Amino acid sequence: MNNFAIKNALIFTPDCEFKAGTLHISNGIITNEPAQDPQVLESENLYIIPGLTDIHFHGCNGHDFCEGTIEALEAITHYEAINGITSICPATMTLPEGDLTRIMRTARTFHESNPALAGINLEGPFISPSKPGAQNPDYIAKPDPDMLARLQDVSGGLIKIAVVAPEVDGGLEFVAQAKNTASISLGHTACDYEVARKAFALGANHLTHTYNAMNPIMHREPGPVIAALENKNVMIELICDGLHVHPAVIRSTMKLFGDDRVIFISDSTEATGMKDGNYMLGGQQIIKTGNKATLTDGKTLAGGAANLTDCVRIAVKHMNIPLESAIKCASVNPAKCINSSGGVIEAGRPANLAALDRDLNIKWVIQGGRLIDITK
Repeated sequence: MNNFAIKNALIFTPDCEFKAGTLHISNGIITNEPAQDPQVLESENLYIIPGLTDIHFHGCNGHDFCEGTIEALEAITHYEAINGITSICPATMTLPEGDLTRIMRTARTFHESNPALAGINLEGPFISPSKPGAQNPDYIAKPDPDMLARLQDVSGGLIKIAVVAPEVDGGLEFVAQAKNTASISLGHTACDYEVARKAFALGANHLTHTYNAMNPIMHREPGPVIAALENKNVMIELICDGLHVHPAVIRSTMKLFGDDRVIFISDSTEATGMKDGNYMLGGQQIIKTGNKATLTDGKTLAGGAANLTDCVRIAVKHMNIPLESAIKCASVNPAKCINSSGGVIEAGRPANLAALDRDLNIKWVIQGGRLIDITK
């Protein structure tokens, strides 16, 4: 029986505030009434937050989502869970359709027994050759809504986000035709303000790792970020690892967009949780040094090496983002973006929770109503 009473805690409410109280869990479900014979989790001075949801990361714990194996997904979901990230929507790399099909098929099989895999972010291959970032330019493909539909069918509907560079040939047509297949995100793009504005008007509603692999804000060429700002239907991703975006820009972006429209992501790689050294990302070698991952040139950032809980901690302790806003951007907003049942602590929902101490360190995690061992 997965029955718990979490006492004397500061609980993150659906109003995105912390309130002192007791939280009840009966048969793995959050309830308003005490459970029968519960396990008591004394949580004085602990913050109880919804399990985080990372909608854009590639791997961790020595494994990459694009390995396309059950073993890799088991290792990834385990590492994420013990770090308080109870729902995941990992991202693909730019790869041939055959490889992506294999990855989709494996993800579908895994999801059938493990709902922690809540979706897939199709980051490639419909991107701009001029803004590949750490994606492999050899496999960039023209935006193809039929390919997206085929991959979506194989995945069993798991693709929640599909990235496109709207300025490339067929990009805007892709947005118009594919917007009902998945949320369409602008990313790895050289588009200007006008093209981005058209894409959002056609139904795109997301911006991939904002500021990275896209044109910057200029006073005469405002670019895609300002186009996103002007369309209230658009959510934006921010990597808050302290490397991808300057803290002052994080703070300014939070003020501009508000914490209703920002989604914190990690963009983490298989190097996350591992010692410094050489790793792989989308078939390309990367080098991890601390929380930094680069291509072999030592300059091009290649995803991240911090998990989403690390990013929340960095945002709060080093960027002066309010804790309530940071939790909202890493739990409520991403869960809403991919239509996940997580992200909110309220009666009737499955218990996916994490407890943080005052230094924002993980003390315990409940995933799917079960208390998991965070020491393994």
